[in-house]
Amino acid sequence: MSLLDKLTALFREFPGTGPRQARRFVYFLLSKDAAFIDDLARRISGLGEAAAQCKKCFRFFERPKSETAGNRENGAPLCAFCADGNRATGELMVVAKDADLDAIEKSGTYHGRYFVLGGVMTLTDKKNSGALRLKELARRIEREVKDKALKEIILALSANPDGEHTSGELKRMLSAFPVKISALGRGLSTGSELEYADRETLASALRNRSIT
Repeated sequence: MSLLDKLTALFREFPGTGPRQARRFVYFLLSKDAAFIDDLARRISGLGEAAAQCKKCFRFFERPKSETAGNRENGAPLCAFCADGNRATGELMVVAKDADLDAIEKSGTYHGRYFVLGGVMTLTDKKNSGALRLKELARRIEREVKDKALKEIILALSANPDGEHTSGELKRMLSAFPVKISALGRGLSTGSELEYADRETLASALRNRSIT
């Protein structure tokens, strides 16, 4: 396999990227000067050191230049949302991926806590649920219910078959906990991805969330 083919194959690993789009990325890089390529390579190689994963909600975030006790828990890094004492502790929103969390946060309509599940359960592949943070979610909810802090779990998943399927499985899994479980309501059109919804749509879906 040639270098161009290897790069194309790597770009195809990106979500939503097909073979033609991946090849266009390669040709785009070939059209740039050496300074651009070097800068891109340097930033990619430094990504692992500059980023961290929150040990509470599991979102990825850029490490602060100076870490304090306020943004760590039991020695593990916390993101700005989990370290913020002003955010509501009674609501926990479960999203599939970081991009969904970013979309909700940009809408400015939610000020509670988050949990990033790490994906969804697909209807066609029964094995992928093992990669999701189901045990971590259950442990967090159990802990916060015991502390009498958590009052509502909001399932904020995409309005497509996989998202609906995952919501159903989570409802069954979490039904044993004495907390209210709700899901985003009208506002999200059927088949839509949460990360692409606009602010007004997300605000409407959050306001009209239904108890399940």
